[in-house]
Amino acid sequence: MLPAPPRAAARRALLAGSAGNLVEWYEFGVYGCFATVIAANFFTPQAGTGTGAGVQGGAEALVATYASFALAFFFRPVGALLFGRIGDRCGRRPTLVLVIGLMTLATTTIGLLPTRADIGAAAPWLLTFLRVLQGLSAGGEFGGAVSLMAEYAPPGRRGLYGAWQSFTVALGLLAGAATAAALATVLPAAALYAWGWRIPFLLALPLGAVALWLRTALEEPPAPTPAPAAVTDPAGATGVREQARAVVLGIGRIMGWSAAGYTLLVVLPSHLQSALGASFRDALLAATLVNLGFAASILPAGLLSDRIGRRPVMLGGALGVAVLAIPLLHLLQSPGASTQARIAAVLTAGALVGLLAGPGPAMLAEMFPRRVRCTGLGLSYALANAVFSGCAGLLITALTARTGNTAVPAHYAAAACALSVPALLTLRGNDHREPLR
Repeated sequence: MLPAPPRAAARRALLAGSAGNLVEWYEFGVYGCFATVIAANFFTPQAGTGTGAGVQGGAEALVATYASFALAFFFRPVGALLFGRIGDRCGRRPTLVLVIGLMTLATTTIGLLPTRADIGAAAPWLLTFLRVLQGLSAGGEFGGAVSLMAEYAPPGRRGLYGAWQSFTVALGLLAGAATAAALATVLPAAALYAWGWRIPFLLALPLGAVALWLRTALEEPPAPTPAPAAVTDPAGATGVREQARAVVLGIGRIMGWSAAGYTLLVVLPSHLQSALGASFRDALLAATLVNLGFAASILPAGLLSDRIGRRPVMLGGALGVAVLAIPLLHLLQSPGASTQARIAAVLTAGALVGLLAGPGPAMLAEMFPRRVRCTGLGLSYALANAVFSGCAGLLITALTARTGNTAVPAHYAAAACALSVPALLTLRGNDHREPLR
């Protein structure tokens, strides 16, 4: 059991843990919003800088862009294992310092990369290499940050503290979408495709520097006090087989969160452009609104899960997406739908994902004992994201192009959430009240 830490130290840990998440997801938001621009500059054989080259770069270039996106996700489990072991053996602080430094370096370098028009086929390979570095750092970020927040959380507040991880994800995605929308508003299309897209990536440098400063001053979470014999884990309970089962169960519990989150929060802008013919600005507006709905529900969901448990809140989110995703997308696509109805649709979609993301970090932290917590929860999250998030853009774009069905994103999110329901039903009603092991 962990002793209750001083409130001031807990707040510092919350800030330091959240700062890195914001930088990480800011970059992912920027990459998702600029997917069509990146496709034109890095994955189109005759890369151009005009509007036509970007918006009509073709489905193949967009698929290649999302393939690079997916590859980064498949390196997340490697990062979770590598940095998770560092976090479990050497402490949370060195892990969090290392991952934010690597993420900041890779993201800033993307903003300096020459395009395919400058250096030919080497450009997409360099971009992909930097995405791999980002995947490694992101894999270690979640486990270290969530472990830190959960271990510093006051009694009865793990859900709220863990929800800050998801909330800063929303802030990062919002910052990325808002930055992209602002640039699309103030810059001509030709300038945006030629050099304007670099600005958001270069902004990661000052953001990352602040996060690094916060983390270098961080203290390790308080050491756990010895548990009474009655609640001490029996021999082998934290062995490889038991932890592997916990990782698989964790993946099942968050697969809907992973799939719906990326489909609705990151993939949506480029899907609206490529499949539905929306303008770049309208697509970014939709992305901003869906992330606003997401952000607004996260902290209340985490707080509610501290009162009534993780299971009812997360089940509500999963069932909500499973039932409503397809009707909401049809409403968004309907020519006769009013502006108010469309705004309500995207806000609702984001809020449903927030019901999953709010309690999710605390739920994962409660599944693993301290000595393997960074590795266990980080690996669960990384594998779920690699399979159900990293492939989302690639699968949705490819299937939409092949079938002509513009509702593919909704079907994907709804199916993943429906499949996560049985795993969420295994949550016990009093897990949120039990001390961390």
